[in-house]
Amino acid sequence: MHRYRSHTCGGLTASDVGSTVRLSGWVHRVRDHGGVLFIDLRDHYGLTQVVIDPDSAAFKTAETVRSEWVIRIDGNVRRRPEGTENTDLATGAVEIYARDMEVLSVARDLPLPVFGEPDYPEETRLKYRFLDLRRETLHGNIVRRTRIIAAMRRRMGEVGFAEYSTPILTASSPEGARDFIVPSRIHPGKFFALPQAPQQYKQLLMVAGFDRYFQIAPCFRDEDPRADRLPGEFYQLDLEMSFVTQEDVWETMEPVVRGIFEEFGEGKPVTHSFPRIPYDTAIRTYGSDKPDLRNPIEMQSVTQHFAGSGFKVFARMIEADPKVEVWAIPAKGGGSRAFCDRMNDWAVKEGQPGLGYIFFRAETGGIEGAGPIAKNIGPERTEAIRQQLGLEAGDAVFFAAGLPDKFYRFAGEARNRAGKELGLTKEDQFALCWIVDFPFYEWDEEEKAVGFCHNPFSMPQGGIEALSTQDPLTIKAYQYDMVCNGFEIASGSIRNHSPETMVKAFEIAGLSKEIVEERFGGLYRAFQFGAPPHGGMAAGVDRIVMLLCGATNLREITLFPMNQRAEDLLMGAPSDPTPKQLRELYIRLNLPS
Repeated sequence: MHRYRSHTCGGLTASDVGSTVRLSGWVHRVRDHGGVLFIDLRDHYGLTQVVIDPDSAAFKTAETVRSEWVIRIDGNVRRRPEGTENTDLATGAVEIYARDMEVLSVARDLPLPVFGEPDYPEETRLKYRFLDLRRETLHGNIVRRTRIIAAMRRRMGEVGFAEYSTPILTASSPEGARDFIVPSRIHPGKFFALPQAPQQYKQLLMVAGFDRYFQIAPCFRDEDPRADRLPGEFYQLDLEMSFVTQEDVWETMEPVVRGIFEEFGEGKPVTHSFPRIPYDTAIRTYGSDKPDLRNPIEMQSVTQHFAGSGFKVFARMIEADPKVEVWAIPAKGGGSRAFCDRMNDWAVKEGQPGLGYIFFRAETGGIEGAGPIAKNIGPERTEAIRQQLGLEAGDAVFFAAGLPDKFYRFAGEARNRAGKELGLTKEDQFALCWIVDFPFYEWDEEEKAVGFCHNPFSMPQGGIEALSTQDPLTIKAYQYDMVCNGFEIASGSIRNHSPETMVKAFEIAGLSKEIVEERFGGLYRAFQFGAPPHGGMAAGVDRIVMLLCGATNLREITLFPMNQRAEDLLMGAPSDPTPKQLRELYIRLNLPS
């Protein structure tokens, strides 16, 4: 028999009854039932119940073991007594009567429990991540993550992609965040950068004729953490295709991503055909470029009903600036003063002056609007708003007013909150869509200059002619995001493969031809020697796994994440360099006081 095990702790079934087996694993918990000891023995594969009575030679050792000790047991497989089976366990029909036991490793008192998984401070969980990873939910999430990534690789191969690995030490590139830089010992004073994305390399692969590339790519960004984005390192399903339009990318990747959600979504419905929503429409309808389409609420402009009305707050704003708009957020089933007041209180907590509303109730002879706004604008305008939005008695509508680019995010958050509070958002499904036609440029208020809105390597709609003749802020890009349940899970574009167009695009953003040649020389040179039209995207592996696991934080699907301060508490990183290391790199520290 093998030194440690003949079976795993998840492998025994009723067909093994009568067999002599050897298992090794961790003591999940110990229970004493009137002198008979029960040990739940756990390994990577599952859990098996072990029984030791005082007649067993293993009993004396079993009395000493504690949670998370590592033990080996020899024994006989037998059926559990009738009525004690555990249908939640793969091994729940059987148990092992232990005849021999060996302690392989002793565990000290635990800084956090493995059994039961109570909430514990993040600092403790990350410092002792090797214990945290033994907990059933987190362990299961990590196992599921590996299966999802394997399925991504399989599905990409099935649609003709090959995986190529791109360099980790590279040059700095403008991807929207700070680079992690690595000093070069051989070239004093010079630095490599860790890639924020393999953007330039994958485009170079297209120029080199590889046609369909993909990679489960590690990416590095020195940015602040948040629930849907970890500091430091993350992974993406990166891909690029030659001789394609954006429609080709969509039609190729929709089945791949839909298949992943269907395979691992535990039966939840998945959008069959992803709607393609222009960016401007998404902002005006949902208040976000990553809308949660499980929520049926769609906003509309009702500016005309307030212009010249008795509700002077909005009427004066509209009169003072023709760009001012009033947006309505219809809320089916929200027609009570109590709910409307709760929404208003929430808006105040969000730093807003409030959230105006009308709620509708049945009255003799029809439906009447109630609330201060209805009183001020009068029944005719109130009824016009109700008719436009298709509302009935028992419904409500909330209003946001001002310059849309200043308030659309708040309006979108109000839409999300109303949808969840009223139970309109259908939580138990995956609603996916494409957001398309992003602006190519945006106005940077800090720099008082035009900058790229999204990916600087994208092709502007209209090409070099649009760059030469249009107001930059009106130019759209062949850019697109894939969104699921309010999260951006992928972003991509058709690339700019013309060197002249590339230079012109960067010049508008304030970078000269010389700077483009210096910073993006590899790509710029490559485009001089026959570049195919190409495009692609990158899907966030971590976010997809998070959605499929039903987690709300990326730390729950990541092996060894950093904390909120971008520190690895387990390994003690970042750490202080030694004087010798600094001398070898010709670096002198100038630390803040």
